[in-house]
Amino acid sequence: MTAPAQFLAVHPILPTKDVLTSIDFYVQKLGFELRFQDSAEKPGYAGVARGNVEIHLQWHDPSEWESVERPQIRFSIEGVDSLFEEYRDKGVFHANTDLRDTGWGTREFAFFDPSMNGLVFFTDLS
Repeated sequence: MTAPAQFLAVHPILPTKDVLTSIDFYVQKLGFELRFQDSAEKPGYAGVARGNVEIHLQWHDPSEWESVERPQIRFSIEGVDSLFEEYRDKGVFHANTDLRDTGWGTREFAFFDPSMNGLVFFTDLS
């Protein structure tokens, strides 16, 4: 009998018009490290990671950009208050970014990356 499949990780692929700009944002602003890129000069695909989280960045032609869906990713983390403080002076927050307790039992904050992909960082309060 075959053992049931086990999910080990998920690596979301985020669309971007400029992979180098996205790499810079995730590495310089959010503390990720570059894991790989398909080209040093003009990458079309790259991976960045922080801790156990890995995100892939994929170039999309600007002429197709309006039809490209931008996802929202929720990061379950420990120390959401510390991360909020780490990011506070990095110029990544938008006008409505605030650390708050939610009605669904989390403490969280959110903002967008340069390609308007939503990033939500949260800790469960339970």
